[in-house]
Amino acid sequence: MAKYNENELTSNNINLIGQGTEITGDINCSGDLRIDGILTGNITSKGKIVIGETGKIKGEIACRNSDISGIVEGKITVTELLALKTTARINGDIATSKLAIEPGSRFTGYCNMSVEPEKELE
Repeated sequence: MAKYNENELTSNNINLIGQGTEITGDINCSGDLRIDGILTGNITSKGKIVIGETGKIKGEIACRNSDISGIVEGKITVTELLALKTTARINGDIATSKLAIEPGSRFTGYCNMSVEPEKELE
């Protein structure tokens, strides 16, 4: 029997919510997640969350890394790097260690980079 460590499992699990899909409820996953549809609920991931241009989230996001190109209405907590792409529209507070904002993205809320967001995930 092969042994797997947690890092191997999180890097191999990729979940996709496609365009045209609407979900109501919370999502907890250990791997990466890409959302091109609509989610009303909270997301918690040990991996990376990607919100595509057609993706829309109404709820809180907690993860290790995130690239956002769509719309998020709610608090975002990222332990490592949060990247807001040109088409990103954020309405909510951000807690992250590192933040990259491309020209054209819009962010309305409070950004906290002085605390360790990893402690907020626990």
